[in-house]
Amino acid sequence: MKKSAFGSSTIKLIVISLVLVVGAAFSWQWWQNKQTVLPSDIAIANGRIEAVQVDVTSKYAGRVRSIEAQEGDLVTVNQVLAVMDTAELNAQLTQAQAQLGQTRAAVNEGAALVIQRQSELKLAELELNRVTPLVQNGAISQSLADQKQTMKETANAVLAASKAHVNTLKQSVNAAQAAVARIQTQIDDATLKAPVMGRVLYRLAQPNEVLGNGGKVLTLIDLSNVYMEVFLPSAQAYMTAIGAETRVKLDIIDTAIPAKVSFVSPESQFTPKQVETQDERDKLMFRVKVRIPQELVLNHIEQVKTGIRGVAYIRLSTRAGETQSPWPKFLQKLPEEMTSNYQSTQ
Repeated sequence: MKKSAFGSSTIKLIVISLVLVVGAAFSWQWWQNKQTVLPSDIAIANGRIEAVQVDVTSKYAGRVRSIEAQEGDLVTVNQVLAVMDTAELNAQLTQAQAQLGQTRAAVNEGAALVIQRQSELKLAELELNRVTPLVQNGAISQSLADQKQTMKETANAVLAASKAHVNTLKQSVNAAQAAVARIQTQIDDATLKAPVMGRVLYRLAQPNEVLGNGGKVLTLIDLSNVYMEVFLPSAQAYMTAIGAETRVKLDIIDTAIPAKVSFVSPESQFTPKQVETQDERDKLMFRVKVRIPQELVLNHIEQVKTGIRGVAYIRLSTRAGETQSPWPKFLQKLPEEMTSNYQSTQ
């Protein structure tokens, strides 16, 4: 009898426990449904915080001399991140500069030679002018006048050749200057700077490591372009406008983050091979990007992390004559610095 009574009590406790568990589950589900009830002009989609990744690469092959940034470092635009070895380039630059100096000196010599040839031509013209009247008077022979004429023509030809030589030398100067500029550009490109403000995600090379053309040294997260990527069904995507007001609710914070729709894909995703029924058409999903304002990102730069999951609430376009619904209360709590710019729709 005692054993039977004990068994009956145990069954009662189990039944009561099950009732409590089921009741709690229904209560939680009711609360969840109440919390997620949204107006028809607000779409909801899950996503995660993402940012554009930017690779910092070596433009030319070479050895890594130093890396000035570590994984996790916050870097600013044009901050030096790494330096490639330039010993060989420096030697080439010295040689190119010497060649440039030689060609400039040759141009100066050629210019001086042109002046000399001009003087010789002038003298030949004077002598020809002197003998011409004497030939006409019969004072001197025609052969002497012919010699003076030949001397003038020769001087003129020599002057033209000297000028052409100077022009060639000037082109050599331009080529030498271009060589110096090219090598100097390679030396400048050996200093790898941050193209964007962001955080170092990966360090992919080490000092003294030899990289090829375009070798990756670091990967940055571009914090000037932080967004959440979500997917909406075709009916909601059709009503989503570029610039549409959005609220992002992350799992780790209680504040709603204001954002804007920056992209709606013109092509659907997850498209069935044959779209014949209404159910299949409802499966069409469109990729949507929701961008967080840069000023908000900058104000909380130390807290910005990619990969954090959350929910995007996107305000859809309304039809003519319809008014927009206000944001639910749980989406009206905004960051303090953004409250004045993103007032709740009343």
